[in-house]
Amino acid sequence: MPVLENFRVALHGLAANKLRAMLTMLGIIIGVGAVIAMIALGQGAREKTLMQIRAMGTNLLIGDPERPRIGAVRGAAGSWNRLKIDDLEAITPTNCPDVQAISPEIQVQTQVKAGNQNVNTNAFGVWAQWGEIRNHQMDQGRFFTADEEKKRAKIVVLGADVYEQLFPYGDDPVGKLIRVNNVGLRCIGVLARKGQTGNLNPDDMVVVPAGTAYKRLFNWWQARPRSFCVQATSEDTMGAASAQIDEVFRKRYRVKPGDPSVIKLRSQSEIASTEEQAQNNFTALLASIAGVSLLVGGIGIMNIMLVSVTERTREIGIRKAIGAKRRDVLLQFLIEAVTLSILGGLIGIALGVTIALLVPHFVPDAATVLTMAPMLLAFGFSVGVGVFFGFYPAQKASKLDPIVALRYE
Repeated sequence: MPVLENFRVALHGLAANKLRAMLTMLGIIIGVGAVIAMIALGQGAREKTLMQIRAMGTNLLIGDPERPRIGAVRGAAGSWNRLKIDDLEAITPTNCPDVQAISPEIQVQTQVKAGNQNVNTNAFGVWAQWGEIRNHQMDQGRFFTADEEKKRAKIVVLGADVYEQLFPYGDDPVGKLIRVNNVGLRCIGVLARKGQTGNLNPDDMVVVPAGTAYKRLFNWWQARPRSFCVQATSEDTMGAASAQIDEVFRKRYRVKPGDPSVIKLRSQSEIASTEEQAQNNFTALLASIAGVSLLVGGIGIMNIMLVSVTERTREIGIRKAIGAKRRDVLLQFLIEAVTLSILGGLIGIALGVTIALLVPHFVPDAATVLTMAPMLLAFGFSVGVGVFFGFYPAQKASKLDPIVALRYE
């Protein structure tokens, strides 16, 4: 029997048992749909994360303190217990010519009030160049100047979310009194909305001059810099800038050559690479879990095909008695199994695409990226499942003795 005729017979058989065929295909449908939806959502999350990382700044380096385990001199000037403002002030154009701008990041969770409204948020103490380094734009007002930072001016810049919570009716906040940790500060501006960037949410914070943070708002322990950010002169000089900063810290803390540094500097590309790898692993995990449904669907196909072989034993006997070869019977039942998996795969693709397109409408932060590769992969895998799990029942049917099969009741 020609292959196309086998497909026609297979479709006719499925049409005669619609409910059984649909239940058999259900595992394949769910598996293919889940794989496509999970990969689309995972790729969307990855692209969104990478976009947020790119928005963190230009030629950006992030520095975090690391306590050395060996080599550094302990006690007095040689001890390393926290990042200090003096450490960052030691980074100058003379010893770090490839550093364009630098700022500490003092982060303290505190209460912020304006009139009868209050909110718990993070207060960031930074230098005047922080806005440029972190690529921030202003929605209202302005950012503070280097002169205001030196004078430890009692001023504050609000993040977009904080502004909306403190001024729910959209009042102009510029010039208004804002109390941060119960200290009155004058609002000079509001940052433009930016969204989450890595572990930092600039919308949910207030920004003050670093000197104001550690001299007027918080105690010395609270106001110690947790990290610092650096802007290199260009993308090509980021490696050189990192090495120059590392050398400054090694000299200040007497770290021997070859011993671990007291700071860890990460570039945007390194952060992006780490996040991308994590997102890819997570997407692969979700797709693997969803892929289990495909295997379950394959087992369902094998089960129903074995039942079909039993039900059609006399039909197999008649076909063999009038000249059908083992190969013909094998091909017939194998094509029936593959037809089930093909139909299930096509319906599953439609289901997966629909889910991927609908999710962002119900989950505002979700993003999806639909590409052909996952669809082709899932469809190919579903066909492979049909061949693999349909082969045993087809082989069993092809090996039936026609005399025994004709006697079967």
